[in-house]
Amino acid sequence: MASSEQVDHDSFECYLQTTDIILDFFLSDRFPQLLDGFYLNPRYLRGSDFLMRFSQGRWAEDILTRTFNATANFRAIPYGPSSVAPSEPQEMEHYFDRLDKAGAVGKQPDLLIMARDDYEAIWPRLQEIGLTNLPFTPEAELDFLRDRAIVAAEVENSLWVAQEMPDYGKGVKLAELITKTRPFRKAESIERWQRWTEDVRRFISVSSKRSELRGFLETKKVPTIIVKDEDLAPLSEWESKFNIPILIFHVFYDQAYYIPFQDACELIEAGVILPTEQTFYAPGGPTTHKIIYKIWYTLARPLGITSQEPKMSAKFIKDGNGHILPYVHFSGGEMVLSSEILADLQRIAS
Repeated sequence: MASSEQVDHDSFECYLQTTDIILDFFLSDRFPQLLDGFYLNPRYLRGSDFLMRFSQGRWAEDILTRTFNATANFRAIPYGPSSVAPSEPQEMEHYFDRLDKAGAVGKQPDLLIMARDDYEAIWPRLQEIGLTNLPFTPEAELDFLRDRAIVAAEVENSLWVAQEMPDYGKGVKLAELITKTRPFRKAESIERWQRWTEDVRRFISVSSKRSELRGFLETKKVPTIIVKDEDLAPLSEWESKFNIPILIFHVFYDQAYYIPFQDACELIEAGVILPTEQTFYAPGGPTTHKIIYKIWYTLARPLGITSQEPKMSAKFIKDGNGHILPYVHFSGGEMVLSSEILADLQRIAS
């Protein structure tokens, strides 16, 4: 498994680092250089793009929380530090500064999902603590919350209309994909392709069902579920420590997908999903390399479909120097959960 280069960034910057998928959507016509492969430091942008990223991430968690809370049997509770942080950008930065100074809480999933009856039972105690105080609450005092959870969820998002991406719906069975001839010239590219086809062949040989799975060549533009390499160890540790299964949710503009964290780890460890190296870009220039994994949506399960589009409105904040920073704010929207996620939750809960 690939590993990311470690560099110290505060919680605020780590939460708001931006992937090439997002940059390609709203920065592609602003810079002449190639944007693929870059992360941007939010303190460096400090303008519309950073604020838009912040609003988008909060919207994704919010629409999922509202959607689960509208069901008859399940409820979602914001749990991770970023999920319970204040919504106003400047207050949010102060919150993460406080979090760093307190040395509180490491990586945690964004949401906890539990049965409605359990949610109603613990809600009075949760109100006493306060959602924003969860990261500052001793771990043992939150057993009442985690003990009721069916699953935890890590939430990612992308500013794409998934069904309109160029290669959506054009997946090829893995058994066929590995037989394709590639016109590589560099020896390392040929070796990488051969190693990948061998890994996939081993993976699909386990069952006929796996050979029916569909995938894509690395050049194809399709919805993917993003998993950060730096999150693998802490999420795995959290999952084992509390014995709560983690699901990775990825929200697009029109729909959402999910994959069990353990399934994602299996795909990565088997070599089916290869690492993609990116660069974290800070004010002084590129500072470190990070690894992410892009899991094709065809290897995940449908989480839900947007039944009502989110509203996008113009907002702004004013900095200490009187500088106005406009940005697009995401809010509202409605989603209908898939039968797959509801069945999985029922199965895990039973």
